[in-house]
Amino acid sequence: MNTDETLPPQGDTEIKDSGINSAQISTKPLPIWRFVLPLLIQTGIILAIPAQAVYTHITGKTAILQTVPVDPYDLLRGYSVTLNYDISSLDNLKKLPGWEDLLKQYPSLNKQYPNLPQGTKLYVILQGEKPTGDGIPPAWKPIQISLKPPSSLGENQVVLEGKYKYGLISYGLETYYIPEDQRVQINEDISQAQRVKPGQRQPIVVEVKVDTQGHAVLVSMWVRDRKYRF
Repeated sequence: MNTDETLPPQGDTEIKDSGINSAQISTKPLPIWRFVLPLLIQTGIILAIPAQAVYTHITGKTAILQTVPVDPYDLLRGYSVTLNYDISSLDNLKKLPGWEDLLKQYPSLNKQYPNLPQGTKLYVILQGEKPTGDGIPPAWKPIQISLKPPSSLGENQVVLEGKYKYGLISYGLETYYIPEDQRVQINEDISQAQRVKPGQRQPIVVEVKVDTQGHAVLVSMWVRDRKYRF
């Protein structure tokens, strides 16, 4: 018998051995940290957002913002209230000091009807007085626009960080989700406040807390003479 015919080629033997070694290597368990580390990173990102809001709520300075009167059907969205402010409008902001400095960053824009790049960031400095009574407090007034957070502010001043989105400046304060136990009352109060002629609609103001970097959270809202806490 020819023994050469019964023996597999040497090359095949090496391939099989290589396959066995690869299988052994592939079944080796991965270190646990490779699973735990990504999970910790994702958890940290998720928790960072509410943690920032809690920090701002505790350490931030109080300010009062004036909402813009709108049609009640646009204001109410069932489970939420959509809020816009007088400082959301470019027509109001372009009257303030600092507006020209903003436009200089984009020399090709139409100064009369500027269409800023989406996501353009700016800072609006507000000034006002602390509430002295139980009635509706007066809204704080915008006094200046800045391209960066100011290094210092007066005692009765705050700065709000805003971003340009689709023709308006957004401050992250535009949507309030109505608690279920307050939904009927809030909807009714807002409807009554807005159910008059446009020039006679009663103001809706909100109280916010603002940190030194311009981040803000909603605290409460006055509708007519009623105050709702967020």
